[in-house]
Amino acid sequence: MTVPSPPRIALFGLLGSGNIGNDGSFEAVLAHLREHHPDAELTCVCTGPDVVEKRYGVRAIPMHTHPPGAVHRSRVTAAVLKSLGKAADAFRTLRWVRRHDVVLVPGMGVLETNLPQRPWGFPYALLLVTATGRLMGTKVALVSVGVSPTRQPVTKRVLATAARFATARSYRDILSRDALREMGVDTSGDTVCPDLAFALPVPRVRTPAPTRTVGLGVMAYHGNHADRHVADDIHRAYVGALQRFAERLVDDGYRLRLFTGDPADESVSAAVVAYLRERRPDLDDDRVVATPPSSLGELMEAMSDVDVVVASRYHNVLCALKLGKPTISISYAEKNDVLMAQFGLGDYCQPLRDLDLDRLTAQFTSLVDRREELARGMRRQSVTNARLVGEHLAALSTRLFAGTSTSARPSAGSRPRAG
Repeated sequence: MTVPSPPRIALFGLLGSGNIGNDGSFEAVLAHLREHHPDAELTCVCTGPDVVEKRYGVRAIPMHTHPPGAVHRSRVTAAVLKSLGKAADAFRTLRWVRRHDVVLVPGMGVLETNLPQRPWGFPYALLLVTATGRLMGTKVALVSVGVSPTRQPVTKRVLATAARFATARSYRDILSRDALREMGVDTSGDTVCPDLAFALPVPRVRTPAPTRTVGLGVMAYHGNHADRHVADDIHRAYVGALQRFAERLVDDGYRLRLFTGDPADESVSAAVVAYLRERRPDLDDDRVVATPPSSLGELMEAMSDVDVVVASRYHNVLCALKLGKPTISISYAEKNDVLMAQFGLGDYCQPLRDLDLDRLTAQFTSLVDRREELARGMRRQSVTNARLVGEHLAALSTRLFAGTSTSARPSAGSRPRAG
């Protein structure tokens, strides 16, 4: 009798590059694989391989031949090297995909265009993976991913084609499923599952009397690709509104704990702190604290002592909801509002682009007054979401890994690593 070989699994995405939401989705899937498939051979193909190898102990290889953002002496040199790199990526992708039985894309907004994105960046890389998987017979699963509508025709075509080639697709909300359907992809057999980060362990949350501490989650937001001509204006207006709101909070006697979700956000956090120090020079140091977290676990640990949270980044909002912390979302995308509505907080959202400071203050006052009432329902929803993610990952394992046999292909470790 032939005994199935351990599955060879690659995890693919914008991982290890500082975005703790992306890494949190990866952590959730990695924990599931290590618990339920401890003998699996794991490889991560990502933008931060050194970080992934050091932090998670997973063999990792770079996603790109020519790293995005590389500096060159001339535009001509940069263009030539970038073009050559894209061609080389096609061959590299073919090599590593064929060595694996399954490629998992763990969560993230991989099919979103809410933030600046060009079609020949990550969308092209994802298309290479799913197309190569289809060609080589390697299963590629997009697991609880985010999708947003796009008006960019080339990006739309690339993302839709990449999604069509995937073996399995699931979405973190109905909004994402419907957005992909609008791109012309048949989603009738696909699944909707809560964001993977709901499966992460929750730190022990202390529930003392209110500490009059507010968590303020900031974001380096400049609009999407179509907003390039007004990006600075969007950013300036948002930061200014945050600064004035923070000033109102400290004047009302609240402590502030500033949260980020990406290294880019630290400049916004610093701007808020500097504004408060200038406007209120006698403010005690412990009244405003900014400590950038390096993971969603650290973020939740830091959030555990706050009473309420006001945040913009999706996974800042998610972590607050997961902990049962009443939350206001200053939303840069509709996905925030959908998530908030699921937790009974639909009245506590505002669009980032049209932030009304007086309305935000009124929402905050209402949120504080209803804190205990709202928290009870939020905790129940968080438990439900964690259970649904676990069930989805178990079903996906059955579909992708049952009867895995790798004897017909070379071992993932039998050839030199790609690159």
